[in-house]
Amino acid sequence: MPSYLSPGVYVEEVESGSRPIEGVGTSIAAFVGFAQKGPFDEPTLITNWSQFVSRFGDFMEGAYLAASVYGFFANGGGTCYVVRIGDGTAVDTAVDAAANEGGNEEAGAETLLGPYAVTARPGVSGEITVEVADAEGDDPPSDVFRLIVKRDGRIAETYPSVTTKRSKENVATRVNAQSALIEVRETGQGAAPARPATQSVTLAPAPPAAGGAPGLVPEVYVGDPDRRTGFGGLEAVEDVTMVAVPDLMSAYQRGLLDLDAVVAVQHGLISHCELMGDRVAILDPPPGLSPQQVRGWRTDRANFDSKYATLYYPWISVAVPSSARASLVPPSGHIAGVWARSDASRGVHKAPANEVVRGAVALQTQLTKGEHDVLNPIGLNCIRSFPGRGIRVWGARTLASGQEWRYLNVRRLFNYLEESILAGTQWVVFEPNDDALWARIRRTVSAFLVNEWRKGALFGLTPDEAFYVKCDRETNPPESVDAGQVICEIGVAPVKPAEFVVFRLSQLTGGTGGIDE
Repeated sequence: MPSYLSPGVYVEEVESGSRPIEGVGTSIAAFVGFAQKGPFDEPTLITNWSQFVSRFGDFMEGAYLAASVYGFFANGGGTCYVVRIGDGTAVDTAVDAAANEGGNEEAGAETLLGPYAVTARPGVSGEITVEVADAEGDDPPSDVFRLIVKRDGRIAETYPSVTTKRSKENVATRVNAQSALIEVRETGQGAAPARPATQSVTLAPAPPAAGGAPGLVPEVYVGDPDRRTGFGGLEAVEDVTMVAVPDLMSAYQRGLLDLDAVVAVQHGLISHCELMGDRVAILDPPPGLSPQQVRGWRTDRANFDSKYATLYYPWISVAVPSSARASLVPPSGHIAGVWARSDASRGVHKAPANEVVRGAVALQTQLTKGEHDVLNPIGLNCIRSFPGRGIRVWGARTLASGQEWRYLNVRRLFNYLEESILAGTQWVVFEPNDDALWARIRRTVSAFLVNEWRKGALFGLTPDEAFYVKCDRETNPPESVDAGQVICEIGVAPVKPAEFVVFRLSQLTGGTGGIDE
């Protein structure tokens, strides 16, 4: 208290008693992957696509980081962190240029398949075999056939009904838009070429992908928090709320990592998110999997159980500005943008589903309702195409097995509430631990939760139904006060999405006089 030593009028500034809690951001993503240039293992703040190009370079073959960041901004994302990982996996333009000048006639050589030239995509490893077989069904048209792509003797991709005619089912159009392994080019001009004969060819080895290097291990992605490498370095960035590693799949396609290593990295990413407790991992499935294959992969290999992770299927075909054709990319970057857009327009409590995926022109697999019925219960959030409504996210679940944390918006809402209350109550530390302090805490937290209830984030007709805040002598007995602790119990009722909407219709007998209210 000030000392008054002489008569006069004095003005003092006093605190109002409660300090408002401001909601934290929920739409800041982090991407880990390969880039043309830029610093290694340094989380770099990026706020627009031009800034990314200036710092990390443009789109590049054999990597998905640029396409994912582009999709994030195109779908409504505003801020993200980019971590470029090294260990020989990044592009060295000088070395690449020297290699190109020297020439490599064997690498990337085309293999003829009737009137088509077929090549393996850059960086694809293993023995790639392409087979032409008769289309299934009774008496299919003469120009329709089935194309099967095998990798090391196992079927990796199947195109059951493609044609040589100029249509959306044209073999070159379909393969170049969807395949992660091969590219197809017509060798002739003019009229549509004839159907290739039934045959099987083995492609020439593909050229090394830009920056491809042996010895890539999961630890390059996982990193070390002490040395600030990989996504371990993101522990120092507190405002990240979602993490994606799209180039994990490009490393798998190059043959630098096998599926076991892919799952190991995804386990590491989930562990990072669980340790931080304020962010959610957006996982990608391996490319080229059918609905049955991705179900088996999810239940056998990627048997994750975490409320801090989600998985989206299938891959999407997007229009890349620097290319004349669409490219197949993992969906995580575009999904992160959808989350950010939903948060901005509706709030983090709204499930980020039934939202259009901007920039997506096709899906690697067109899912049926029956296939969706199989994938949804195991936590696979499907992306589907609806006539007249575009390509939309049609799932909002985490990979948790328990009912309590099944829905993604519930997990992210709790992340938001926890971080907001944590940041907005720092003033409590070292205050006198008495009834007056407990009352101020109750008022501060209650005022914040009332605002969230008014926004529709909490379930209940009144604030008393939506939440409670308890901080008094019961939660703070003398032994807790002596230990310097303040215990405040908070309970909230989150809103949950209307995932299954059921309309029950019944036939009324004429003359019943209507329906009683």
